[in-house]
Amino acid sequence: MADRAVSDDPAVQLQLDRLNAMAPGRDILGFERILRLLKALGNPEQRMPPVLHVAGTNGKGSTSAYLRHILAAQGLTAHAYTSPHLVRLNERIRLANVLIDDAVLAQTISDVLDASKGELITFFEAITCTAFLAFSRVPADALVLEVGVGGRLDATNVVPTAAVCGVATLGIDHADFLLAPEAGVPEEPLARIGFEKAGIAKAGVPLVTQAYPPGAEAAIAEVAARAGAPLIRRGHEWQAEVTGGRIAYADTHGTLDLPLPHLPGAHQADNAALAVAMLRHQTSLAISPEAYAQGIAATRWPARLQQLDAGPLTKLAGGRRVWLDGGHNPDAGAAIGRFFQSQLVPPRLHLILGMLSTKDPAALLTPLEPLLESVSIVPPPGHEVHDHKAFVGHTSLPLHDFPGVTEALAALPPGGEVLIAGSLYLAGEVLRLNREFPD
Repeated sequence: MADRAVSDDPAVQLQLDRLNAMAPGRDILGFERILRLLKALGNPEQRMPPVLHVAGTNGKGSTSAYLRHILAAQGLTAHAYTSPHLVRLNERIRLANVLIDDAVLAQTISDVLDASKGELITFFEAITCTAFLAFSRVPADALVLEVGVGGRLDATNVVPTAAVCGVATLGIDHADFLLAPEAGVPEEPLARIGFEKAGIAKAGVPLVTQAYPPGAEAAIAEVAARAGAPLIRRGHEWQAEVTGGRIAYADTHGTLDLPLPHLPGAHQADNAALAVAMLRHQTSLAISPEAYAQGIAATRWPARLQQLDAGPLTKLAGGRRVWLDGGHNPDAGAAIGRFFQSQLVPPRLHLILGMLSTKDPAALLTPLEPLLESVSIVPPPGHEVHDHKAFVGHTSLPLHDFPGVTEALAALPPGGEVLIAGSLYLAGEVLRLNREFPD
């Protein structure tokens, strides 16, 4: 399924209309198109600040957010490229710590499309070129670069080198792309996922990883060795554990005593620790112990177990807490389940669920089942989605269908708390309706 965007700014929307007329109706992995376009643009990917490249199934967005905030705490400026956006396309591109403004975004997309001369280009490739061109034009100390899908064949992997690369948690997602039959790749699914994510490894550039099952760890090690990338593994070259309400971090450079993140969920300590390990194993940027602590404490990242503020949408919940999470695969579901198991006594959670048709309908229902009081099904806007039938058999509760989140919230039975989850596209619609715009 192809990505897409709309904008309230007429100049940006004009360029998006041009792009939509040129782009195919689906995502296509590979480098032929984007390399040709980057060459026409003067190869901006070769004129960017030191790159911190982040891949992973779950946690790469949060890890990228920790990287940005730690760099800011050090007084450094960072570009950032992340995906997908939630409400506005501008969220994908930060220039020296600030979201790209509409005028610059419109002009840069126009420059990219002009250079393409009408040739086929996917949405993600075009926006990646837009980001790289913008980054090449504005000075900054670093670039936090988040992979879109996979890593090995992702459009972001055209960067020629990096200061450090990192791989967050692994899980099964985007199976149509990442598990497609191919000669010479691992057959075991999680090992194949590790193989794809580790494909961002670059010669001489440290590849920092979390701890994984043996098959995935072996696949990553093989990719790193073939690329000539030093492998920095959690549990070997670096360690982190939560003890006494703090993160105890250690590597060959020494130890750090770090605060727990404000982002909810035990998994966020893992994401923060990976960001620390990445920065500790690169040599382009000097980071103080104080900046690590301040950056972790300051990090915010929307639609990751986010408690929504008072607004037009949450008003319909009758004073109950409303949580939002864009998680949509089994590992994300397990992390969400662990969080609410620790938070709700007794567990009483109303789930408003919307998922794309490419996602596992049991991913959230199975781990959350013991907590649930009700399940409401809504469609994430503008995409092919699972209908009511896909969720039958994955919960013992009756399923209630609604045309949107507003109607689902207004019809909830009393008591309990509310979780809206299953899709980042749904999360973006929720933030828009509640007037909470990511900045």
